[in-house]
Amino acid sequence: MSTELRWVRADECPDLLAAPVMEAVRGLGEARVAEIDPDLADTAQFCATYGMPLDTSANCVVVAARRGGEVSFAACMVPADRRADVNGIVRRHLGARKTSFAPMDEATGLTGMEYGGITPLGLPEGWPVLVDEAVAAAAEVVVGSGLRRSKLLVPGKLLAGLPGAEVLALTR
Repeated sequence: MSTELRWVRADECPDLLAAPVMEAVRGLGEARVAEIDPDLADTAQFCATYGMPLDTSANCVVVAARRGGEVSFAACMVPADRRADVNGIVRRHLGARKTSFAPMDEATGLTGMEYGGITPLGLPEGWPVLVDEAVAAAAEVVVGSGLRRSKLLVPGKLLAGLPGAEVLALTR
């Protein structure tokens, strides 16, 4: 089953974006949004249903980094067909003793976004955004919109240029 996506300027559809994402895309004509079935927001289901190759999507993973009793958070943008090396590359890059995926309730509470829709656009100020080189190099990539009922289509360079963004090899 393949369904057609209707991409429109993201800043013209505030109802399809979480509030912090809407603030981040305001005036960014390069960011487009499409409404989807929220039950199909998980990347593999989304790609299969909407006829998108898996390598056109990127996942945003929220990581909790611990060092000396302190916890900080970061976002990692990785191609959907790969996994971030959270316990190796990401841990060392963040200078943490231990890293793990942030618990769902913490990730959604801190970002103001829905689980399964978290995106690097509109994250809390000061969060590092680690963008895999393949994502940064992509002409266009599908990412979350902050809500499960829509997806964003943005140039990889837009993600690489976000405040706090660093481009590096996040996968092994």
